[in-house]
Amino acid sequence: MERGRSAGIDLFLEDGAYTTLTSAVSILVILSLLFAIASGIWSMSRAGDTQVAADVTALAGANVVSSYHTAATVLDASVLSMGLAGLCVTGAGLVGLLIPGVNAVAPQTINAGLRMLEARNKLATSASKGLKALESSLPLVIAANGTRACAAQGSDEVVFTGTALAVPLSSGSDFPALEGEQVSTEGIESAAGELDEAAQELAAAAEETAKAKEEAWLADCGSDGRNMQERAGKLSALSGAENPDYASSITWEPEVALNRTRSYYAWRLEHDEPENASVEAAADSAARKAFYRYAVDHFRSAHVVESGGRVTSTAELLPRNTDEVRKTTLYTESVWPTTREGSGVVLHYGETCPGAEGAAGPLRSLADVETGAVRECPVCHFGIGDVGRVPAASTSIDNGYEYHLRAFTEALDAYVSCRNRELELERAAQGAAETAGDAFDEALSVLSTKRPRIAPPGRYGVVSLVVSGELSSPDGLDSTFAESPSLSRRGALSAAVLAPDAATNTNNVLSSFFSSLEHRTGGGGAVGLIDDVMGLWGSLLVSYGDVSAGLSALMDDLIGGLSAVGMGPIASWLSDRIDSAVRGLGFEPVDLSSLKPVLTDSGNVLSHADVSALANAQELLRSIPLGTTDPSALLQALQYEVGEEVLSASLTIAEIPLPGGGSIPLTIRLSDVVGSAEGKP
Repeated sequence: MERGRSAGIDLFLEDGAYTTLTSAVSILVILSLLFAIASGIWSMSRAGDTQVAADVTALAGANVVSSYHTAATVLDASVLSMGLAGLCVTGAGLVGLLIPGVNAVAPQTINAGLRMLEARNKLATSASKGLKALESSLPLVIAANGTRACAAQGSDEVVFTGTALAVPLSSGSDFPALEGEQVSTEGIESAAGELDEAAQELAAAAEETAKAKEEAWLADCGSDGRNMQERAGKLSALSGAENPDYASSITWEPEVALNRTRSYYAWRLEHDEPENASVEAAADSAARKAFYRYAVDHFRSAHVVESGGRVTSTAELLPRNTDEVRKTTLYTESVWPTTREGSGVVLHYGETCPGAEGAAGPLRSLADVETGAVRECPVCHFGIGDVGRVPAASTSIDNGYEYHLRAFTEALDAYVSCRNRELELERAAQGAAETAGDAFDEALSVLSTKRPRIAPPGRYGVVSLVVSGELSSPDGLDSTFAESPSLSRRGALSAAVLAPDAATNTNNVLSSFFSSLEHRTGGGGAVGLIDDVMGLWGSLLVSYGDVSAGLSALMDDLIGGLSAVGMGPIASWLSDRIDSAVRGLGFEPVDLSSLKPVLTDSGNVLSHADVSALANAQELLRSIPLGTTDPSALLQALQYEVGEEVLSASLTIAEIPLPGGGSIPLTIRLSDVVGSAEGKP
């Protein structure tokens, strides 16, 4: 036994080294192992290529879903932002109608806003139809894009056949803003017309009121040279507080003139003295005091009050001559002393009259002298003519206070009439503003619809099924050291879902979209009160992620700009109503992150499948007809009925109307996807 074993070993060993036979056997073993390993690596690599093709196919299919999600987001954002921009522009125009200096361009602004609303309606209609058509074709487009990507992985040696399946097949999308009620522009347009008419009438009335007020101010203290303030300063010793001056009718009020007049006549009454010791001078002084006393009483309760929507003035004209004096209490009031003389009862200017020699009689009126009830004093000859001369001279020429007082009183009457007309038109304008506000609210309610639910076929992911044909090893692996490897038909599954790519202010699906629009249109566009219509729409469009914040900023710009010009009470009311309505919409923020396809476990996607055939995806691999590039045939073989197919070479999802006019079509060239997958040109 030992000798036999020793003889066998001796074939391979000898003292101090290996034999030649040992070396030869070792080389043969190593070569066999090397060729076996090379064949294994080649086989595993070719088998892995099928999985890679499946991964590429799944990602290509999911990329279609991503593109659809982007398109749907862009369209909803465009519809919402265009509608809101149109309403904000319209609202600014409505307020502008009520602001002097702005109302000339306000109709252009309203018209621009209404055209934007109409463009929004057209966009919503076309977008609704376009997205529905695209969604119905989406499973086939997903499959076609996957099939095309799969076929592109092949070579002269190997062919890959496969497609991508949307999971689920059905749509769960909801676009209430696109499919819902249209924004009615008729109500706003009609209300704007009524408001414009009411505002123009009100503006004209306000101008007339301002002119009448200015006339009254000029008579009181505004005109150069002589006026009530200047005359009172010359003819009395009133203080600056009692006799103020105003540089503008805007800050001046009629009560200033009435207060001045009360102070002036009170001072004149208290300080009047006869010019000399003659009877005539004493009689003239008595006549002046009678007139001043009458004026004090006349203006004591005079006022100009605005209350209950009306202006009331109790300031009346003073008599300017003897005939007008006869129509006042100066003529009829029994305040003059009499004495019993031989000729009868005689009326005097005062008890100090030299002609008053008899016993004192009753107080009588100047009318009694003219009717003969009492006699005129033969010494002082005092009568109605004396009192009538007091206002006659000072009312006739501009060196008298009464001259300017009369001009003021007449202008005051005109002011009261104009102001009452203005107040009447203010009520009409307020009513028109309320109607416009109601129409604005109604239109705004349409835009406050819930945001869309973008849930197309493939929203839970895309599953790819890929097979490859039989494959022989290359000549380099054909040797006597190892059996020549070959691969039979192979299959692989893969799945992809969409993952968000965090959005920033400058990197989101809308900022890039609007940038391309600006580049194609040139941006800008000034209309009425808006100096950049395109920019205004763009600011709302790119703020779609947080519409509420974007609206607040926009309203601050629009309303803030109008406030700087100056608003009346009705304009302020309408402005507050519109501003509150817009700010109260309360839109929830929207995620504007871009969605990118990423690979995932196919089981995660298949668990959401709504097609029974996908229950055994491994089995379906065997039903794929190798070499087919027709996605419809592949889907049919996989028992994946997609329903409506793509019939047109391209699909226009929507026409994006531009605020400055014209439109840009959003078109998908489906033939680039489906046609290429089917091998068509």
